[in-house]
Amino acid sequence: MSDFKPKLSLELKNQQQLIMTPQLREAISLLQLNNVELAGYLENELSENPFLEKGETESESESESAPESNDDSDEMESNFKDDSFDTGSDWAKTGKGGTTSFDDDAQGFEDRLTEGKTLRAHLQEQLTIMSDDPADRMIGALLIDRLDEAGYLREGTEFLAQQLACPKDRIDKLLARMKAFDPAGVFASDLSECLALQLAERDRLDPAMQKCLDNLQKVADGDLKGLARICGVDVEDVMDMIREIRELNPKPAANFDHSIAQTALPDVLMRQLPKHVGGGWKVELNNETLPRVLVNQEYANIVLNAHVEKKDAQYLNDRLASANWLVKALDQRAQTILKVASEIVERQDGFFLFGVEFLKPLTLRDIAEVVGVHESTVSRVTMNKFIGTPRGLFELKYFFDSGVGASGGTELAAEAIKAKIKGMIDTETLDNILSDDEIAERLKKEGIDIARRTVAKYREAAGMGSSADRRRKKRNAAALG
Repeated sequence: MSDFKPKLSLELKNQQQLIMTPQLREAISLLQLNNVELAGYLENELSENPFLEKGETESESESESAPESNDDSDEMESNFKDDSFDTGSDWAKTGKGGTTSFDDDAQGFEDRLTEGKTLRAHLQEQLTIMSDDPADRMIGALLIDRLDEAGYLREGTEFLAQQLACPKDRIDKLLARMKAFDPAGVFASDLSECLALQLAERDRLDPAMQKCLDNLQKVADGDLKGLARICGVDVEDVMDMIREIRELNPKPAANFDHSIAQTALPDVLMRQLPKHVGGGWKVELNNETLPRVLVNQEYANIVLNAHVEKKDAQYLNDRLASANWLVKALDQRAQTILKVASEIVERQDGFFLFGVEFLKPLTLRDIAEVVGVHESTVSRVTMNKFIGTPRGLFELKYFFDSGVGASGGTELAAEAIKAKIKGMIDTETLDNILSDDEIAERLKKEGIDIARRTVAKYREAAGMGSSADRRRKKRNAAALG
């Protein structure tokens, strides 16, 4: 039996490992805060760090220094400088920034910003579950943002249809589905409808009850006999109905904070530039919703040159370093958000110009590759941040969608395909009902390579029946005159 002799050896190995420092973790977390959340965070920092001070916003400084003018239009035109944003992907460069990097996939510090769920967040969750269609989510977001403090939608859908360049009946159908959201009664146009929605949820909205709701003034006046006559029931039944109505909530958003039912504040703003400066879009941060934070260097020089104890000097140095870091991190955050938002605007130019049919497919990776950051960074930028556009207020994440291949290596968003299919079906006649195969062939002639089964999937998702169903409906309609 031979002796066993172990062999020992040394091996050197290169290994990269990311060490998450508290500052890096916080820098990443700053990126995912929207302007409202960040403003609250900065107010706390301003109160705790003596080297930080709040500076004037751009509008405040401009209002103090701007000369008086009798011609507002000339003043507005003069604000467009030669270096205004163009339609290139480099238009978001805002000058020198800090060295803080957000290109990391670590989790943030959400637990530092724990808040109760807002009505908006509550409704957005239900919208996300209800539909994976980005266009429907855009429309739904607009509907949510237009709720008043009671949870009512006072505006008509004609305005939204005009904004989004989409059929009014599509918005009406989506709104009908959203009226089933919790809390019951939300999205109603008036008190009568709000109560009707709540009763329908309880399966108590019969014809007599509906007539009672249509005559709420008589309920308020206590005209029981008049109500009994209108509803076709006796007075005792009317009294039972009124008791049920009084158990309902006339303000379904009352259990939520009043502020959350109002329109979300945009973190980014965009507007169309006039032709004489090259056209295109100008994208900028909404600095009106954020305090401007500066390091008070004059105070820093005084304090650091004073004779203080060693432990106090260490504290002051730490506070000054923290203040300098925060200013640098905020600058990097601003540049990252602006670059991501600007690239989204450039990619979705057709939507902003022509409407929802021209929404293009877009992924986080598409934006990350151009901007030069990690996909997780783009995810943080687009989550819970809003852009004010000529078509309304949208969360940045709603501009992402998968697409279908088209000729020339381009892609069309699924929603654009659905819109084209709907356009074909809307122009059908009884003698010319299109099959799914025929629709697919027509789309191929337009350079859109799509299978028959995909046409069927999109048609069904848009609530359009089969060719047999459509033929039967048109035949019945013709028979009825």
